[in-house]
Amino acid sequence: MRKTLIVLALLASGLALAKPSGQSGPLLKPVEDQAEAAIWASRFLTRFHYKAVPLDDAMSAKMFDAYFDSLDGEKLFFLKSDVDKFSVARDQLDDAIFNKDLSMPFAVFNLYLQRVAERTSYSRELLKKPFDLNAQESYAYDREKAQWAGSTAELDDLWRKRVKNDVLRLKLAGKKDDEIRKTLDKRYIGFGDRVAQINSEDVFQTFMNAYATSIEPHTNYLGPRASENFDISMKLSLEGIGAVLQREEEYTAIREIVPGGPAALSGKLKVGDRILGVGQGDNGAIADVIGWRLDDVVEQIRGQKDTVVRLEVLPADGGPDAKHQMLSLVRKKVSIEEQAAKKQIIEVKEGSATRRVGVIQLPTFYLDFDARRRGDKDYKSATRDTAKLLAELKAEKVDGVVIDLRNNGGGSLSEATELTGLFIDKGPVVQVRSAQGRVETEDDRQSGMTWDGPLAVMVNRGSASASEIFAAAIQDYGRGLIIGEPTFGKGTVQMLVDLDNAAQNEKPKFGELKMTSAQFFRINGGTTQLRGVVPDIAFPDGGEAKEFGESSYPNALPWSSITPASYEAVADLKPILPTLATRHEARVTKSKEWQYYAEDQAEIKRLRAEKTVSLNEAERRKERDEQEVRKKTRDAERAALDEASKSGVTVASANDDSETDVQAPSSDDGLQADERSIKSQVEREKAAKERKDVALDEAARILADEVGLIRADTKLAQQVLPQPGTHISVD
Repeated sequence: MRKTLIVLALLASGLALAKPSGQSGPLLKPVEDQAEAAIWASRFLTRFHYKAVPLDDAMSAKMFDAYFDSLDGEKLFFLKSDVDKFSVARDQLDDAIFNKDLSMPFAVFNLYLQRVAERTSYSRELLKKPFDLNAQESYAYDREKAQWAGSTAELDDLWRKRVKNDVLRLKLAGKKDDEIRKTLDKRYIGFGDRVAQINSEDVFQTFMNAYATSIEPHTNYLGPRASENFDISMKLSLEGIGAVLQREEEYTAIREIVPGGPAALSGKLKVGDRILGVGQGDNGAIADVIGWRLDDVVEQIRGQKDTVVRLEVLPADGGPDAKHQMLSLVRKKVSIEEQAAKKQIIEVKEGSATRRVGVIQLPTFYLDFDARRRGDKDYKSATRDTAKLLAELKAEKVDGVVIDLRNNGGGSLSEATELTGLFIDKGPVVQVRSAQGRVETEDDRQSGMTWDGPLAVMVNRGSASASEIFAAAIQDYGRGLIIGEPTFGKGTVQMLVDLDNAAQNEKPKFGELKMTSAQFFRINGGTTQLRGVVPDIAFPDGGEAKEFGESSYPNALPWSSITPASYEAVADLKPILPTLATRHEARVTKSKEWQYYAEDQAEIKRLRAEKTVSLNEAERRKERDEQEVRKKTRDAERAALDEASKSGVTVASANDDSETDVQAPSSDDGLQADERSIKSQVEREKAAKERKDVALDEAARILADEVGLIRADTKLAQQVLPQPGTHISVD
């Protein structure tokens, strides 16, 4: 029940308004719009959420814990006494929202700023003295379940080990002492500066997300800027100059030029160029943006189509005193093709035959809702793009198609339904149960299939939501093989609630809710919630469900089931699964590349299970050297395998003591991404993308096996592939 306002008055008069000692910069305070936005959000969350719960004292306690966790989940900054100081408000945050008093979360954040400044200063002081790297001690880097430090001395010792680990990583990467100190001093200063740039909107969004995720893990509050970015991610387009930006020390630098955009067509910008100033229109004053937050610079550069933006640029190949360049660009609509569907063809040799397997990689289920609503015939859609690629693959005479949904976290529910429709004739795809218990089916109503040949779907632990809807439907219809790892296990549907529309605001100021409104179920009646989609042919899993997946959330919805939908399978893959699995196992047993892949997956799982690391240089160096030997041996074996493939000779393995000219760089250079040059970072990422995808190659071979089996047996083909006008009963 509601308590009195005494505690809130104490917060307003004391904790919230007193500026913590040692904090630099202005005191952050809530604004009136945020208090109103919190009221509007609470109305929807308490009435229309799938798991609607009242905003009361119990929810307040969850919010309290979640807010501290979101600020300092690793227990690195706050002391137990800090948390205890605010515990008077533990069950009062519901009253705070109802009474439009957001002083407590802002008071907590202002103290957080002070603690960050203290830790930054302490870390920099530690760098002035040498560390004893011969001592036998360890650093517990996973502190998710740790307790708050009881004293400053305890926190000091934790940070001593943390900084020592940073020093050791750089030392093992071959850096000299002076370079290590310089790198880390700049790192710690940069971290403090970035935290100090957090603004009132950021604090409010963090607090509201503490509320939203305390209800259910996939409910979020999006402030006006976050809402705009989410919209861009769904429609894969924006209005701007077509450049990907990255922070590089105090500069905003060009990380990537988007092909076809104004920046690319101008020919005047290149990767690594640093933006010093931004001006609006032909004559607007140039604003100095050195030291600005990245999203603030992005906001200045984005703008309405056909308007002018002027940039003051420091060339990538020039020093800090190089001549500045001025350029003027006209903003245009820019497509973000990096996240769009893409295709490739993998050729698999099987005896004298060569099977051509088409692969479509789909990073997300995107859809430009507004463009479709306006009737734009060229609106962006994952299904439309995939259909075009399928037509191209058919023209290129592929024998089978793999839809690669690895690390596809989902997107539009309607796109998952329509994409499924490309591979089945007609019928239900997914069942959706509302908060009121009403169950409706999302159906494919378009007759015919865009692709009716052999099909496989690749998934992993990062495949979630819409990816799971698609994979589950393909599996339930018997339409294709599911290959890879068990999926994430997210079986909930989110809707976007525009709080500004609800409040009838003329301009965006309240933001949006991404709110769980329903749960989806497979057409067989089960749900993917918690359990995910289990592959027909499983690959080595690099993760644990309790560490990464829906089951890692303590407040995730439980697994459940409903009555199956009325549907008929279009094919039955059961007759060929044992043969495909046997061939897969026989092949990977002989494959050195697959052994590497399985070892890497096991190593990832092992590292995820570890919570501490040694701070003894000799022990760490021994571990590093073992990794280097293993990598060097792999490089030699790969070189031998490549040479053998050219000469037609099969080589199973190279000896462990074989020599090679390949220099194996350290797997850990001790640097953070923004500490490397942009050119170096881009090259590393390019190399990672070009690395042989062993799992995808094996999925293509499995599908090629299916092609060979059904071409050799007409009756088997009639079972495995969808046949016009025939259906298979579902037990």
